[in-house]
Amino acid sequence: MLKAVWVFGLLWSGLAFAAPSAPPAKPARPNIVVLVADDWGFSDVGAFGGEISTPHLDSLAQRGVRFSNFHVAASCSPTRAMLLTGVDNHRNGHGNLRETMPGAHLGQPGYEATLRPNVVTVASLLQASGYRTAIAGKWNVGNEAANLPNQRGFDRSFIMGDTGSDNWEPEKRYLPHSAQVHWFENGAAPALPKPFYSSTFFVDKTIEYLRAGQGSGQPFFAYVGFQANHVPVQAPQAFIDKYKGRYDGGWTALRQARRAKAIALGLVPKDAPMADMQTTLDWAALSTQDKRYQARLMEVYAAMADAMDHEVGRLIAHLKSTGEFDNTVFVFLSDNGPEGSDYRQADLWLRVNYNRELERLGGPGAYVVPGPSWSSASAAPLRGFKFYASEGGIRTPLIISGAAATSVAQNQVHTGLTHVTDIAPTLLDLAGVERPGHTFQGRPIEALTGRSLLPVLSNPAARVRAADESVGYELAGNKALFKGDLKLVWDNPPVGDSQWRLYDLRTDPGETKDLQKERPQQFAAMQAEYEAWAKANGVLPVPEGYDPVRQVMINTFVNYWIPVYWPHGVAALLVLLGLVIALRRRAQRRRATA
Repeated sequence: MLKAVWVFGLLWSGLAFAAPSAPPAKPARPNIVVLVADDWGFSDVGAFGGEISTPHLDSLAQRGVRFSNFHVAASCSPTRAMLLTGVDNHRNGHGNLRETMPGAHLGQPGYEATLRPNVVTVASLLQASGYRTAIAGKWNVGNEAANLPNQRGFDRSFIMGDTGSDNWEPEKRYLPHSAQVHWFENGAAPALPKPFYSSTFFVDKTIEYLRAGQGSGQPFFAYVGFQANHVPVQAPQAFIDKYKGRYDGGWTALRQARRAKAIALGLVPKDAPMADMQTTLDWAALSTQDKRYQARLMEVYAAMADAMDHEVGRLIAHLKSTGEFDNTVFVFLSDNGPEGSDYRQADLWLRVNYNRELERLGGPGAYVVPGPSWSSASAAPLRGFKFYASEGGIRTPLIISGAAATSVAQNQVHTGLTHVTDIAPTLLDLAGVERPGHTFQGRPIEALTGRSLLPVLSNPAARVRAADESVGYELAGNKALFKGDLKLVWDNPPVGDSQWRLYDLRTDPGETKDLQKERPQQFAAMQAEYEAWAKANGVLPVPEGYDPVRQVMINTFVNYWIPVYWPHGVAALLVLLGLVIALRRRAQRRRATA
């Protein structure tokens, strides 16, 4: 008995003086990679119904959630500004794209065409919380020194500051609306490598920056801003060859095939009608020669997307080799819908500066514009394209793919309304970073207006917004208001008729059936709500007769051609005037001696 007591006492004393057991290890904060495609349509990704080979994006979709009702702005810089700040574009300085902005708007509050001082980027917030941060690719939210990435939260950066550039020759302009292409590395003018291809270079730089911080113990935030598939659409020949003959059936057949696949994937309702688009030509009416040329345009387009996906695969392979992949969250989106312009107004400049022969398309020195008919297939089964407020212009693919440190559903679809301003608060929640409210580091800032998607990542059936919560939108005079499943939309020609329309996106994402007569009270109430939103956010009405394409040409002439070439014009006039005076004096002397 005494022996048993003695043994028990030893055990008790050992337990009493033993060190307490350590709490479970806290999961490391996830790395974050944001991949921004340029001008991709809703169904360009395989996981969204497309036939283009995108196996690496598809694999991310299988590891995460696809958002089938995700909205952006209809052009690049407003979307990218909202993505970085979580603040509406009219409040962050990008009320319109600089190139399409009416002269009377430029410089007005919200229309500075650069990030305003009173907004903070998600990169700055993550950097302040201990993340190492890097960006490579298209920036397009301000080229002023105070607005370059090294002043906006990025430790390392190599960016193209404009709307785009040639993908083979990075210093070559894609349109004559600026004197040069602006490139910056950590805020300074860089040396650009040769050979160069944009998607490859951007991933090379991203990997270089990640390697430089490897072993620091810090999580990373990496932003890759691809130029694929912005014009000029260009791709390596090996990728182009993969698609030879793939699009010989034309855009209407492709549009129908993509709609069927999107339905099968659960991305659009089974009985959703598909809108006819008056900007789409009749494929059958084209000549055999025209069909071959048009098919090559889409072959190059598909090749450029495929090549971008290949580079995403290289980045994924790097993260797997370093052991970082399983702790990395990926966000993939397109900045707007597909390019629907035909660039007819710039035809003379393109003829002088680029080659457009069929056999050279996609290669160095050649220029591909997919045009409005192919854009209808890229946006299928939606209506419209880039620059317009219809779904084809502002509904794009979004994939958020999980990590071991997060709870992300696998291979699921979220059908609720989401917005590009939702991404910044989502990233902050994933990183465990408190949102800044109305101040950051002692200065006043605009509060984030988006909603965190974190609840949706673990439960795709959850709603991000209440049924009575609205989201306003405007860009270049095209406008919309979302409320529950309803969308009020105004599009100018050629996509719309400059009238308000009302659609139920739950059953009709292609915007084919106007409900204004069936729901007159909601139609009127949503118009009033839009006007209130526009006033509260400083939306400026576009001038009468405004046309964004014509405005690009006006701005090109006023902001580029006159400042750059007027001295040459004056010099030429002076030479001509001197010649006229000399000839006149010579004639006078001849008359005097006659």
